[in-house]
This record gives sequence, structure tokens and C-alpha cells, in this order.
Amino acid sequence: MKTQQASEGFYQDQKLALKVGKEIKDIESKLDLLKALESQINDCWALVEMVEESGDSEFEKELETSIQSLLSDMEKAKIDTLLSGRYDNYDAILTLHAGAGGTEAQDWTDMLYRMYTMYCEKNNFKIKVLDVLDGDEAGLKAITFEVLGRNAYGYLKAEKGVHRLVRISPFDSNARRHTSFASVEVMPKIEDAPDIEIRPEELKIDTYRASGAGGQHINKTDSAVRITHIPTGIVVACQTERSQVQNKETAMSMLYSKLVEKQESEEMEKLAEIRGEIKKIEWGSQIRSYVFCPYTLVKDHRTGYEDSDINGVMNGDIQEFINEYLKKL
Repeated sequence: MKTQQASEGFYQDQKLALKVGKEIKDIESKLDLLKALESQINDCWALVEMVEESGDSEFEKELETSIQSLLSDMEKAKIDTLLSGRYDNYDAILTLHAGAGGTEAQDWTDMLYRMYTMYCEKNNFKIKVLDVLDGDEAGLKAITFEVLGRNAYGYLKAEKGVHRLVRISPFDSNARRHTSFASVEVMPKIEDAPDIEIRPEELKIDTYRASGAGGQHINKTDSAVRITHIPTGIVVACQTERSQVQNKETAMSMLYSKLVEKQESEEMEKLAEIRGEIKKIEWGSQIRSYVFCPYTLVKDHRTGYEDSDINGVMNGDIQEFINEYLKKL
């Protein structure tokens, strides 16, 4: 008992240290951004003076390039300022679920996971898989993973909803066109929420042997943890940590996140009713279509933004879709 209490105390101290470190890093990143923009502006002014003094066309070209670079970075900084929500600077937890459609839908879920993996690599976010359920023949039935990085939730909240795929299925011997769906759930990673009380008697905790990718080193004991919150029916699970204590800590963090997300959604629905908005607020609505055939196009149905470079999008180039969403909030 003492050993378990000491272990839990150690992890609590670790969590606090990580939280403080993250806040410091966030402030430092904002200061670095301001310094970088100030430096770029000063460089542009220096080039303006050189152009005025010499009239050299080479300096004019360099100035034009520098101004375009400055405008691009200023646009990024502008988007950054839109992330002022309560949880925007938090890490994110994403859960992808395959819709109806068997192997085709499960392959689509795997394709989306790859897209987000590549997006995170481009933006220096780290990914940590928490729970995974492989497809019957290929792909994924479901996967839950953390995205760790500055403003991860602020950006990735734009991806919440149902994603639709239209293509010639590689799993159809008759080469017919199929439409598949996968849902993306996005939550801020919350270690605990002071305004949310979770009583022990409200929890059903099951342990089981970890399986799937990365689980072989821990599947000799019942280290994986599944927690059911009885009042809401919310179920969370974690199997990728090395000990049951760690898996339970991570699963509880996921539960807090889901309860906070549920609370936020209910508040948004109440506001919509007060404002008399006809559009129903629910994260299960279709947000984006990815069409591979008979033409190539990715279209966001909330903003109208389109991109015909579907290969680029599937390789993680989704920032413009996210930016357009944030501008409309």
C-alpha cells in the first residue's frame, strides 16, 4: 500500500513539474515569436534603405522576398492570437473511429491517422498512442493518441467531426466507387478539473492484458486499464504505459478530458438555444469530404475552403483548413 501511495505521489509531482515547464515554454515561445518578427521588420527596413540609396535591382528582389516572408510569418502570428480559448494551449487527445463499411472504413481511419501523424511532424508536435484496436483485415477500427505541443488542442479542435472519403476501393474486386466515413473526436488533455467531481463509486475499473502494436512487452500482466464512468456511460482505456498505475493515471486524465468536453458541448448548445440558432451544435456532423474519384478535391463544408492537391492533404498539409476554421470562430 505504501509503495503504491509513493508511486502515485511521484507521478503527481511529475505532472506538476511538467505543467509548470509547459507554461514556461509557452511564454518563451511567444517571446521568441515577437523577437523574430521584430528582427524581420528591421531587416526589411535596412533593405528599403539600401534600395533607396543604390537602386540595385538585386536588393529590390531580396526586399520583395523578405516582405513576402514577413507577411507569411505575420499571418501565422495572427492565427496564433486567435487561440485564446480556455483550453487552446493544452495538449490534445484524439480518438478516431471507423464508420460502417468494414475494411474500407477501417483503412480510411488508418489513412486519417497517417495524415495527422504527418501534420504533427511538420509542426513539431509529438504523438503518443494510448489505445488501439486493429481492423479485421487492414486499417484501424479505432485509435486514441495524445498530441503534445504548444497550442495542440487549439489547432486540432478544427478536426472534430466526421470525415468522408470517396474513392475507388482497393478492396473491391469490381473496382467500384465507395463512400466511407470516420469520426474524429478531439479533447484537451486535462489532468484534473477542479469543477468536476468524480466519485470512486461512479467508476467501474477493469484491468486486462495489453495487446496490439507496442503492447507485447507488457502483455504478460493485466496492466491495461479500462474505466467506465457509470453516470454518463463514458468509457476510456489505456494500454500503452508500462505499469497499471501509469495506465490508470492516463485513463483518468482521458476521463476528465471527456467530461470537460461534454460540459463544454452542453454549454454551447444552451447558448445556441438562447441565440435562436437553427444549426444544431454537435461534434458528429460531417465536416470535410476527401474525393479521389472521379476528380480530386478536399472540401471543408463549414468554411467552404477547398484544395485539389489531395495527395498533399493526405501527407499532412491541412494547416490552411485549420486556419480558415479558426478565422470563422
